[in-house]
Amino acid sequence: MNHLPKYRKSVAIISFCVLILIAHAQEKRVLTFNEYLNNVGNANVGYLAEKYNIDIAEANLKAAKVFPDPELSVSYANNQNWNLQMGYGVEAELSYTLELGGKRKARIRVAQSEKEMTDALLEDYFHSLRAEATLAYLETLKQKRLYEIQKASYRQMLSLAHADSLRFRLGVIMEVDARQSKLEAAGMLNEVYSSEGDWQEALVRLLLFQGKNYTELPDSIAGELSYLKRVFDLPALIVTAQNNRADLQAALKFKEVSQNNLRLAKANRAIDLGISLGGNYSAEVLNQIAPAPAFTGVMAGISIPLRFSNANKGELRAAQWAATQSEKQYEAVELQIGSEVMQAYSRYQTACRQVEQFRTGMLDEAETILKKKVYSYERGETNILEVLNAQRTYNDVQVSYNETLYNCASALIELERACGVWDIMELD
Repeated sequence: MNHLPKYRKSVAIISFCVLILIAHAQEKRVLTFNEYLNNVGNANVGYLAEKYNIDIAEANLKAAKVFPDPELSVSYANNQNWNLQMGYGVEAELSYTLELGGKRKARIRVAQSEKEMTDALLEDYFHSLRAEATLAYLETLKQKRLYEIQKASYRQMLSLAHADSLRFRLGVIMEVDARQSKLEAAGMLNEVYSSEGDWQEALVRLLLFQGKNYTELPDSIAGELSYLKRVFDLPALIVTAQNNRADLQAALKFKEVSQNNLRLAKANRAIDLGISLGGNYSAEVLNQIAPAPAFTGVMAGISIPLRFSNANKGELRAAQWAATQSEKQYEAVELQIGSEVMQAYSRYQTACRQVEQFRTGMLDEAETILKKKVYSYERGETNILEVLNAQRTYNDVQVSYNETLYNCASALIELERACGVWDIMELD
């Protein structure tokens, strides 16, 4: 009996812990936009793979700084007929190729410019990845809202069908009206299932951007599609794009790479001097006919290659044409940026006008009409078909508004991607 209070206390503690675990297990995992973008930047597999290009470029830059290796040669000579006692000789030589024409400096310049180009390309890859990931998040918000619209419409129609069933049994309405409302509710349920499937597919697509597997699928995402209104000046946007676009910086760096490759091609046409220094030792010759004392010799020399291959200027001309081509490619990217900014600006302005058209009262008007139709139907003043038409109109308006909000937000993302700027920190 004395242990009963302790037993009850232990049971209470265990029960409390179980309740906490159950509540924690039932807690929904909601993914926020900032958490999502952090996951994209830290764990996207494609982006992590692209980062290795930086390490490769740094290794190539380090390799370009290497000097030519010297060569050491050692030789031994001896007469095969030992009976003649002609002695033996040992010779050692150290040779080194002295590069002229600034070859090493030119190689370092090429590797350095290639590294800078790789940095710009990685930045451009991340900008595009961030924009694509944000568009995928917006698409998920859109599908989430469509699912909620379909679910709310189904619940309203299901409630109306239940009411019509009671009214039919009371003899207030005809059987065909009750069957019609029940049929419409069943059809809306199928649309709910379809919308839920689209929403789940959109959630799965977010996992790919985050480098996660299916076991980490969130239950939902935070945020709502809203009117992202920004005021821009088109000429200033074009200047901003020309200053900020990473692909334009990459094109500029590519032009520098081509120019440095041209300098390297010219440097490679210069001759290289071969410098050698060595010594030899000849042992004493004991042959009776031609005896000779042991001696040590020293030698030094310079070798000059005969560059007949310089008559072929194919490599040099290829580098010259590549440099000219890179300049034209830079100009093409610059023109393309201006065109992309103007097109994206026009699409965003159009999307903003469409959103503002909805905000003049179209949603409220459609909802008011639906409520009045339902009220009139319940009083027997109208038929079920008018209610269904009002319901479809209200759904269409909501869906169109949701699509328009998505198009406006997407247009803003594309405009900022075209300008090389980013100010989308959260989606409310």
